[in-house]
Amino acid sequence: MIITKKALPRRTFLKGMQATLALPLLDAMIPAATALANTPARPVSRLGFVFIPMGCDHGRWTPADADRLGALPPILSPLEPVKEQLTVVTNLELELSYPGTHDTSNSGFLSAAYAKHTESSDYHLGTTVDQIAAGKIGQDTQLPSLQLSMDLSPLAGVCNNGYACVYQNCLSWSSPTTPLPAEAHPRIVFERLFGEGGTAAERQAALHSRGSLLDAFSADIARLKRVVGATDRARVDQYLNSIREVERQIERAEAGAVENPLPDVDRPVGVPAAFADHAKLMFDLQLLAFQADITRVVSFQLTRELSNRTYPEIGVPDPHHPTSHHGNDPEKLLKISKINTFHVSLFAEFLEKLKTTPDGDGSLLDNTVYLYGSGMGNSSLHDHENLPILVAGGAACGLRGGRHVRYDTGTPLANLHLTLLDRVGVRLDSFGDSTGRIETLVDAVPV
Repeated sequence: MIITKKALPRRTFLKGMQATLALPLLDAMIPAATALANTPARPVSRLGFVFIPMGCDHGRWTPADADRLGALPPILSPLEPVKEQLTVVTNLELELSYPGTHDTSNSGFLSAAYAKHTESSDYHLGTTVDQIAAGKIGQDTQLPSLQLSMDLSPLAGVCNNGYACVYQNCLSWSSPTTPLPAEAHPRIVFERLFGEGGTAAERQAALHSRGSLLDAFSADIARLKRVVGATDRARVDQYLNSIREVERQIERAEAGAVENPLPDVDRPVGVPAAFADHAKLMFDLQLLAFQADITRVVSFQLTRELSNRTYPEIGVPDPHHPTSHHGNDPEKLLKISKINTFHVSLFAEFLEKLKTTPDGDGSLLDNTVYLYGSGMGNSSLHDHENLPILVAGGAACGLRGGRHVRYDTGTPLANLHLTLLDRVGVRLDSFGDSTGRIETLVDAVPV
């Protein structure tokens, strides 16, 4: 560690024409007095949510053992490398999402609130947990929160059972009457993270005019690397390499779109053709946003309710939604479990990247809490009980990993939301229909 009389500001940016480059947390940003006292740097806390639709195959999702998380069940097996920072919570429910629909599965996941049954624009839900967090921990960042998805999401009209489409397509609501649309196009997300000034078209033109965003900052980067220590130089190189690789993936996808005359109608033009490639790119953008402290709160709809996406690459050529109405048919349940496992594997790969990305004296995974799950339990019944829910990361936030918290009867999902808000420094007396907190999820170490 280089100790100087004056540390770099934590929020150090390199600025260019219609572009800005935020830096990750470096040792040179730790005040000299802090370093001399041998006091660990205190990185910021982040909070993320990943939504999956249409429940799960509970038989292959639920761990056999309660309390200590032993052998992982088949669907969760890709998470083995991060098991010690993983907690599965069984028998959580969304009581206010009844009558059970796909729309209220999505709308209730982050709100734990009742969705007004309407086909018009007089929709009403509740402020979602991510936006409550953004109001507290997101005010010092470039973007208070980031809303991402994988599919084009119409916000107008009626999507299902007489519910306005916003309920099915918007996870995040900044108020009971203000849904926040999610972005599925990696290029647009990239521009939001690194573009600055001017209109959206001007930012896009500026980024397209270079071979790489990083070309605009080559001199500044060289100067920065001359004044920081070896550890910081390596950290900067890793971060810049990640940015460049994301750029290359976006460029390859856009080049492929020109050659493809029949794009997927549910997928924006210019995104990777393969679902896994698109999802990994969206996860990589989340990692960059957290690493550079561009945002501290993310919601990500990995797939949407009623999705008819097929997954021939994993041996499931059948549309997801009809297959989810399995009626306990063993063949359909096996296909659902394959889809569940595929989705979990993408999340697991992302968590491993967080685990290997330094952040202060720990990793991004230590300082980031993610909730992954669905607002529906048994998709054949359209119920909102025994939701597939897991929590990952947050060791530095006081979360205990390697556990299976199993309730005997239904417990509000809002209890978990309230607990996670606590862990990132947002204290509320209640949230949604909460009845308390999940104390067994929390370590004895205070936050």
